[in-house]
Amino acid sequence: MSTLNSRIPEGPISEKWTNHKNHMKLVAPNNRPKIDVIVVGTGLAGASAAASLGEMGYNVKAFCFQDSPRRAHSIAAQGGINAAKNYQNDGDSIYRLFYDTIKGGDYRAREANVYRLAEVSGNIIDQCVAQGVPFAREYGGLLDNRSFGGTQVQRTFYAAGQTGQQLLLGAYSALSRQIGLGRVKMYHRHEMMDLVKVDGKARGIIARNLVTGELERHSAHAVVIASGGYGNVYFLSTNAMGSNVSAAWKVHKKGALFANPCFVQIHPTCIPVHGTNQSKLTLMSESLRNSGRIWVPKKKEDAEAIREGKLKPTQIAEEDRDYFLERRYPAFGNLVPRDVASRAAKERCDAGFGIEANDTNEGVYLDFATEIRSKGRQSAFAQGDHNPTEEKIIALGKKWIEEKYGNLFQMYQKITDDNPYETPMKIYPAVHYTMGGVWVDYNLQSTIEGCFVTGEANFSDHGANRLGASALMQGLADGYFVLPYTISDYLANDIRTGKISTDSPEFEQAESEVKSSIERFLQNKGSKSVDHFHKRLGLIMWNKVGMARNEAGLKEAIEEIAALREEFYKDVFVPGDANEMNPELDKAMRVADFIELGQLMAVDALRREESCGGHFREEYQDSEGETLRDDENFKYVASWEYQDGDAKKAALHKEALNYEFIKIAARNYK
Repeated sequence: MSTLNSRIPEGPISEKWTNHKNHMKLVAPNNRPKIDVIVVGTGLAGASAAASLGEMGYNVKAFCFQDSPRRAHSIAAQGGINAAKNYQNDGDSIYRLFYDTIKGGDYRAREANVYRLAEVSGNIIDQCVAQGVPFAREYGGLLDNRSFGGTQVQRTFYAAGQTGQQLLLGAYSALSRQIGLGRVKMYHRHEMMDLVKVDGKARGIIARNLVTGELERHSAHAVVIASGGYGNVYFLSTNAMGSNVSAAWKVHKKGALFANPCFVQIHPTCIPVHGTNQSKLTLMSESLRNSGRIWVPKKKEDAEAIREGKLKPTQIAEEDRDYFLERRYPAFGNLVPRDVASRAAKERCDAGFGIEANDTNEGVYLDFATEIRSKGRQSAFAQGDHNPTEEKIIALGKKWIEEKYGNLFQMYQKITDDNPYETPMKIYPAVHYTMGGVWVDYNLQSTIEGCFVTGEANFSDHGANRLGASALMQGLADGYFVLPYTISDYLANDIRTGKISTDSPEFEQAESEVKSSIERFLQNKGSKSVDHFHKRLGLIMWNKVGMARNEAGLKEAIEEIAALREEFYKDVFVPGDANEMNPELDKAMRVADFIELGQLMAVDALRREESCGGHFREEYQDSEGETLRDDENFKYVASWEYQDGDAKKAALHKEALNYEFIKIAARNYK
């Protein structure tokens, strides 16, 4: 296995990426058609990478498990995408975006990577504008933006409708053009089953045609994994149900290290769990925290009455409401980072102040009444009415809200049958984004030579927590502005290699192993469905490796998952055949990976004896319930080496995090 070398360039932080690019090897345009690249996954990171590499002239094979290129996570991002454009003159800069991201991640990210992300952020906006993304504009014609959690500036650009969708459409238009030119070949309804290594290098994949069941061998000079995160380990998450981390996990099983698996983000602004038959949680955009105020009743008896249907939130007087984020974090209020907001909501609900009538009484209010009145009054003044009636204020305020968030309000009402203009939204945290992933160096290359990993699939530039609107920024930065340079530097050595044969023993062996694992499931005469095991895994993870972890719970989780894994292989029932469309087989293969990954998450969380960002160990908190880091002992990336599916035996490799350009401090959002 390759040595754990982050390959961070020397020199001042503002010059690292430029100097690094200047000294990279290039592939001449006439040589690029001689080189094949595989891209697995077609969300933002994968689509932008495939389109960019196709535009450069490489032969690209792109794989997606859906019937067309699409996303699993990114579409939900109505909120927007960050960039250090400083249109508002409110003090934003590349350095400020860099610092906010490092601080938001609780000082558990690489300085160099984060600075590069901030540095190219402005280019992303320009690229997307050129592709026709309909970003909102203010009256002067400049792009409009918002403030988001964890920052005191407005740097979040947003598009009409859902920003994630619009950014994807921009990337897909570029991708479609390359498909039309024959530079990208698209493999729909295909799933990567294994990575093939030849002489230690990634040289291809085994893919399964999900329609026919046929196994296919595909070779390339390099493989790019862009398969998203592992939020669906929890079963219930904000990701689409089909979202799976299997491609990244297969790479891990072949020798790539998996870093910081315990870093999971719980998004504060989701519709609460409704019942036991749910398969998906609905994300409400973080942009709503610009205008909504979060509260619970001050009195437990009021909370109980609301849960019992005896009181409505509108009947709770202002003085009887606890705007707990504004109370605890006056400087940031509702705009504290996601991990902080999520834990604060959990604390109130655990204390008995939750307002949702579900099994666990988990829910808080997101109330727009103050914003409706404020914006309504402003709008009336703008019309020359300096003494508007109450009715006019409310009507104009609702109109302002509708222009800003109308699609979200409509979605909420359709799901809950509550009108959020009249009554506050009910929200509660849910699993959203995973900051851990396949370990990569500065060039986005894993510990397997020739295997690159982008977007949420790698261990990210976010540290222990991600600021809102930064996932889109990282996915597009990787695909458009980082990978095209770094992969070319690697591929420059392959211009004389020629086509990689798929008839080699390595391809034969990989395909044989995939066949064996498929047969194992189909011949297993169990009695329980795949979903039965996935739901049980999800409950273990949410209860013991969720928003708060402790030593006893983590040790229990590790043993419970080990027992679940054993039972899964003994008693899972997978109907149908290998040589046909078989969604249950597809799920079984993924859930097998989820179980292994879930156990590693618990092992990593147990090993990290501190609290930071999304990793909150109850034993390590200060007197006010905030995260208590241990910088002396845990200022490193925890990178794990696979050991036969038993996470308890996984070998730990540490990458020290050195901060040269910023001073580490305890996070403070007060």
